[in-house]
Amino acid sequence: MRRLQRSHTGGGRQPFGTCGGGRPRSRPGGGRGDDGDRPRPRRTRRRLRRDGCLVLCALAVTVSPVLGSRPPDSYAAPGRLARATSDVYRLTREEAQVKEVYARTEPAARERRREADRLAERLNGLRFVSGVLREDAGAAARAQYRTGGFTARESPRLLDDPLELLSVQEDDTGRRERLARRLGETDDRSRALAAEARATALSWRALDRDAARMRTALDAMADRLAEARGRLDALAAAEVAEGRCRTADRDALEPDEGERPDGDPSRHGWTRPVLGYRLSAGYGGSGANWSGTHTGQDFAVPTGTPVRSVGPGTVVSAGCGGAFGISMVIRHPGGWYSQYAHLAVPFVAPGRRVRPGEWIGLSGTTGNSTGPHLHFEVRTTPEFGSAVDPVEWLRRRGVGV
Repeated sequence: MRRLQRSHTGGGRQPFGTCGGGRPRSRPGGGRGDDGDRPRPRRTRRRLRRDGCLVLCALAVTVSPVLGSRPPDSYAAPGRLARATSDVYRLTREEAQVKEVYARTEPAARERRREADRLAERLNGLRFVSGVLREDAGAAARAQYRTGGFTARESPRLLDDPLELLSVQEDDTGRRERLARRLGETDDRSRALAAEARATALSWRALDRDAARMRTALDAMADRLAEARGRLDALAAAEVAEGRCRTADRDALEPDEGERPDGDPSRHGWTRPVLGYRLSAGYGGSGANWSGTHTGQDFAVPTGTPVRSVGPGTVVSAGCGGAFGISMVIRHPGGWYSQYAHLAVPFVAPGRRVRPGEWIGLSGTTGNSTGPHLHFEVRTTPEFGSAVDPVEWLRRRGVGV
């Protein structure tokens, strides 16, 4: 299965792929080609004067870094690989940090907008009530003006009883006072609600602007990250082509606080080989990429994802080429072995003891791979052909994937 994953909408894309065991078909290898020396035009001394020679020599010194043949990949690979590894990890971390803030800001902006809409609706209701009360108060005032202050309804019965007529007038006066008091209270509530609605609208617009800036930043960051991952993939392929897969300095990556690249010394159990993955090709599957069945579980992750040892153990072998590309095998207690294949960068070498969760490399797409992912196997021996279902093996040890 081939899948395109974006770091964020509008960002660079990177295809996720599958690989596999089961004697997978190796793709043709080959390093990156060398441009070679460019032929220089023949110069005839008779056609060049002294001043012309000086000019041509100055141009040659200036332009030669551009036109000259580039050095072989092996010449600058260690430094370039270290920079590419650092760039991918740094950009991935920065993208994750911006995504984390965006994940809080964007919902907050939506909630503030909903709150602003609710306040506006309440404000409209209060204004309607105020309008009705004002109309009622105006009618009472007009009636009082027309009657010279007496607003109670007259009737023959009331005219015969002046005391009862005064009582009715007192009730009507109280009603007008209550009406005026309620109108004042409604106006006060309307003013307070209008101020709250304005503040909420300003807050919503500010959050919305922040979210828009973050979306733009994430789009640009995704493009830069896609370029960095492409460079790392190309350098890893060159390492495999040369047959020299160098280990990188894990300590130079400067992980975030709380991350444990060296594993958790207090942990003695088991863990997942990667975090933030999507399961792709599973154990026992078949397809055009394998001559037999798939001998492991593929975890679709972008190039540069830290790969972790699933448990305590010792690195017993490392591969640099063939179907598995850059790979390594770790021996665990109980006679079990785990393999991690298609890496872009290894961090540990054979003989190194590792802890559960310790970073042993960065994922990539070397070897027989259709896209960036980790091929993970569990074996009963260090050799190919003794694999068991790795998902079930992890599940029996309390690790779900």
